[in-house]
Amino acid sequence: MTIEFDIPDDRYYDATHHMWTQPQEGTDRVRVGIDALGLQSLGDLAYISLRAVGDAVQRGEAIGTLEAAKMTGDLIAPVSGVLAARNEAALRDPMLVNDDPYGAGWMVAIQPRDWETESGKLVSGDRLPDWVAGEIERYRSQGWVE
Repeated sequence: MTIEFDIPDDRYYDATHHMWTQPQEGTDRVRVGIDALGLQSLGDLAYISLRAVGDAVQRGEAIGTLEAAKMTGDLIAPVSGVLAARNEAALRDPMLVNDDPYGAGWMVAIQPRDWETESGKLVSGDRLPDWVAGEIERYRSQGWVE
C-alpha cells in the first residue's frame, strides 16, 4: 500500500528537518509545525517538549524535543527570531500533531528576525513539487515510509 502525503503549497519547508513555516496574516509571526512526511517517518508522537516563550531561537537549532513511536529527536527552528507562542494543546495531547499537522497540530509561533532572507533558504513555490517527490522517493528507498 502506497501512502499519499499532504504537503500544502501555502507554506515554506525546511528541506532538511521537515518543519513547515507559515506567515500569520496580520501579525509579525510565523507558525511552525512538522510536515506529514516527517510525521509518517516518526510514527505517532507520544511526547513534545518546547522551549519557553520569549527565548531567542536560531535557524538550525533545537526549539524542542519529541518522542515518537520510531524515534526521539530534536525539533529544529526553520527561522531565527523570538519564540512568541507555544501550542499548549499540542503539548498536552501530542496526537493533535499527528491528526492535524497543518492546523491544530502546529508547534510554535516565532517572531522572525529576518524573514526576507531566511524564507529564501526554505522550499516553497515552484521548487516545492520536485522537493516533495524527491523526499518521498528518498524516504521510501530508506524504508522510512511505504
